[in-house]
Amino acid sequence: MTVPQVCVCYLLRPGNGAGEEVLLGRKKRGLGEGKLVGPGGKLEGEETPVQAIVREVAEEAGLNIGSQAVTEVGRVRYSFPDCPEWDQESTVFVAREWSGTPADSDELELDWYPVAGIDYSLLWDDAQYWLPAVLTGGTVDADFRFGPDLHTVATHTVR
Repeated sequence: MTVPQVCVCYLLRPGNGAGEEVLLGRKKRGLGEGKLVGPGGKLEGEETPVQAIVREVAEEAGLNIGSQAVTEVGRVRYSFPDCPEWDQESTVFVAREWSGTPADSDELELDWYPVAGIDYSLLWDDAQYWLPAVLTGGTVDADFRFGPDLHTVATHTVR
């Protein structure tokens, strides 16, 4: 069975003396409601991950990023044995160039967070294992299996 394909983008900018900042949004509804996430979502139709992330960033953050401005930094696969309809594979991107000003959407309440000071307890549990490396220039290739509570990582492999 093919799992849904999704994408996420972490937009980075220079901070005010505290290193880089990342744009995150508090999820207003749906899967992950209340958690901080990067803009992103499901691929539609025959979209490539790059086409999808350009569309999703525009829809969820009001920003225009060109396909040449996003850098693919890896893939993360999620398994929820107690809720298999949540299984998915995510293509992860970073971007440092865009036009426009971030604007909240129906999905996300946005804010800039210092990369060095992120409280990972506010994100999905898996983020603590791979996102710090991505936000500091690394890549990710990882698999996560969530436990029966659907919120806690039960097992993981990060390469």
